[in-house]
Amino acid sequence: MPEKANIQSAQQVHDMDEALGWAEDDEEVKVLVLKAEGNGFCAGHGIVGPEEMAEVYPTTGPTPERTWKKHNIDLFLWPVLRLREFPKATISQVHGYCLGGGTMYAYMTDLTVASDDAYFQMPLPQGFALPGAQTMVEPWIFMNWKKTAEFLMLAPTLDAREAADWGIVNRVVPREELEAEVEGMADHIARMPLTTIMVIKAGITRAWELMGMRSHLQNTTDLLTIATGSSDVQAFIGSRAGLRPRQMAAKQEEDSGG
Repeated sequence: MPEKANIQSAQQVHDMDEALGWAEDDEEVKVLVLKAEGNGFCAGHGIVGPEEMAEVYPTTGPTPERTWKKHNIDLFLWPVLRLREFPKATISQVHGYCLGGGTMYAYMTDLTVASDDAYFQMPLPQGFALPGAQTMVEPWIFMNWKKTAEFLMLAPTLDAREAADWGIVNRVVPREELEAEVEGMADHIARMPLTTIMVIKAGITRAWELMGMRSHLQNTTDLLTIATGSSDVQAFIGSRAGLRPRQMAAKQEEDSGG
């Protein structure tokens, strides 16, 4: 919902997953464009209080093992992999904020185009004590040990140009040209036969799978589950005093003198 910063509620993830199924089954669809309404692309996980959890994330509780299965895996691992492995061409059209779990939607597509007002951040480690989103895709997106560590451990905010330099984004265009740029790219790709598009996509996906990407994403979901149940992580979460992850990450930077 644009009025709620397009947060990743359980319903939003399920709706997105369902739409992927429709697009895969429609033989007329060659290219999928992923975009958002409102002031930004996606603010990531819905960070809500206990009184809202049952509505926003019915996938959590009542036991840690159920949360591991229904929330971390079923809600935030498999849908991410389905987007990554969607057999047709995909383009993310990013404007404004792209934060936390919302970055998965920007990274997991084949191409990413950002407007010049876009910015990217993974505030969850510094701001919520999570080691990233449920699936740690950053090592594969950056393909750079040092940049990956910096992005996850220091939580810098990258503007669109910096994101392009770091390898997150293919192209950066003025906001008013974003729609036309993406539509032009989609039209260009769609001039190929669907079979050609799907074979190119399968080749790229399988190359990353052979390097271990799929296993890595599943492993990091399990590691995140361990982290969220740890006493020091729970203590940190309790110390936030209602601050959102991005606000808490900024406070951490200020306190460290960074």
